Amino acid sequence: MDVDIPEVKAELTAMFERYEKALTTNDVETLDELFKNAPYTIRYGAAENLYGYLEIAAFRAARPSVGLQRTLEKPVITTFGRDFGTASTLFRRTPGRLGRQMQTWVRFPEGWRVVAAHVSIIDEPKA
Repeated sequence: MDVDIPEVKAELTAMFERYEKALTTNDVETLDELFKNAPYTIRYGAAENLYGYLEIAAFRAARPSVGLQRTLEKPVITTFGRDFGTASTLFRRTPGRLGRQMQTWVRFPEGWRVVAAHVSIIDEPKA
């Protein structure tokens, strides 16, 4: 299996950047589009466990639309073959706290979609 085929990695990087822009501008329509509309799609959030696309979409619709800006650190996009990849990043939004985000992306006929995501926030590690 080929890892990080340049054009595939570029595609997934663009999707990750599209997701980030939608997240920080509360573009719920795009966020909903980028998650696979399926019962097997999962999102573990900082304070919620969402099983299936419908739960994820309901969460997005009810989420506050303020305080969404953040700074990314160390994003890593890795593709495996032409249709599977992961996106991982650290992020900062609140002083003294460090966010972590991981996404599993799969290419379907309709395009790249997130099938699993995990977000967690921890206290800033000491040195």
